[in-house]
Amino acid sequence: MSPSEHRITKPSTEIEAQHSVGLRVIAIYKGIKTIGLIILAFMAFGLHREKTFDHLIDILEHLSLTDTNGLRWQLVEMLENLGPSKFVAIGIVALVYAAIFATEGTGLWLRKHWAEWFTVIATGSLIPVEIYEVFHRFTWLKLAALIANVAIVLYLVRLALQPHARSSNGSASKATRTQEG
Repeated sequence: MSPSEHRITKPSTEIEAQHSVGLRVIAIYKGIKTIGLIILAFMAFGLHREKTFDHLIDILEHLSLTDTNGLRWQLVEMLENLGPSKFVAIGIVALVYAAIFATEGTGLWLRKHWAEWFTVIATGSLIPVEIYEVFHRFTWLKLAALIANVAIVLYLVRLALQPHARSSNGSASKATRTQEG
């Protein structure tokens, strides 16, 4: 076997370690998004009650904040337009997305090859919506999320297309050691 063929079939432990760190960073990012969505879901489920909803609106209307850009009043108007009945649906959607992000994050943390492709498909499918949002209602946060998600998709596609020496039971690394001997 030539040195170039050897490099293609057997990734170095240094490259594997770098990919492990990359996958862990993405898994943590997915974990943070999961926790945020679970919190959002529980808040949404709490707001479906008319009394809780009215109390939140009352608090927002009476806050003594310097609100130079009217953000607080935009929030009050948005909440009133939604009404308490829509918050159950918002909570369910948030939990569904939390489950998807938790699956991605757990799979990536455990370095499962299927999780790389699952994350590419799930994250990549939302990129057109994120692009629309950035151009429709620009904020730096939306742009940062778009850039992060594009980077994640590109990184994972590159990683997923490489030959893998890892597996759940270590058989791939045993096969690699057998080839060396």
